[in-house]
Amino acid sequence: MRTRPTLSWSPTGPPLPRTTDLAEVVPIVAGGRVVVLSGAGLSTESGIPDYRGATGSLRRHTPMTYEEFRSSPDGRRRYWARSHLGWRTIARARPNDGHRAVTALGDKGFLAGVITQNVDGLHQAAGTSDPVELHGSLDRVLCLDCRRTSPREELDRRLRAANPGFEGGGGRINPDGDVEVPDALVRTFRVVECRDCGGTLKPDVVFFGENVPPGRVAQCRGLVGAAGALLVLGSSLTVMSGLRFVRHAAEAGVPVVIVNRGETRGDAYASVRVDLPLGSALTELTRRLSA
Repeated sequence: MRTRPTLSWSPTGPPLPRTTDLAEVVPIVAGGRVVVLSGAGLSTESGIPDYRGATGSLRRHTPMTYEEFRSSPDGRRRYWARSHLGWRTIARARPNDGHRAVTALGDKGFLAGVITQNVDGLHQAAGTSDPVELHGSLDRVLCLDCRRTSPREELDRRLRAANPGFEGGGGRINPDGDVEVPDALVRTFRVVECRDCGGTLKPDVVFFGENVPPGRVAQCRGLVGAAGALLVLGSSLTVMSGLRFVRHAAEAGVPVVIVNRGETRGDAYASVRVDLPLGSALTELTRRLSA
């Protein structure tokens, strides 16, 4: 049974206290065994917008849902036309100071693991070893029929060959890796099938309304339950796939630290809530822990 996609969340009651001081965060991270849970807000400084911030993409578009992708050939055509152009921006994106700081914290022995809700691969590009990609990655493609996975670069070459000269022009990138393309242009786009079985190709990411694989959820629960602290970076925690780990940490007595611009759905579970730009805040945190 598929979950109903949660696209928005409205806080109730007055906002809980937030700080712009890292003083309470430093000793918690210094204690070690920290698990990072990162969201789209960590990648905004790399040129990839988040979903729900002040300039979030949900203000102008609705992401593809799993059911629409599976059931609608027109929906798949629209997704791949937009994603084909958006992939170029994702592939060119580079890690920012926040990603590099997370890698540095791991290298210095403070982290027990990194869980990311992002599908852009920027943690790995920054040198973080084996982050758990909660929602998958755009650099892989999955056949829904034979389950074969293949590199996104391979599909990109095939789509370029099938759609010579296809250009969308000027659209803004979204966190799910697509750009806005006029409907008339979408209708000219040719979708390709799996090389092995002729089946339907899908990016190896968890769409809205699709369940995270149970094994991956169990892996994350294990990391969080054994953590010295959970450090949430740049996530509004609107969707349950991330929020459940914050709740799990709180129930297990694991301190929760949230660094995010604005309120989150998990604020009530946090020991510390910090409202600062992530790149500069994490760089400063790393500096203090190295002093």
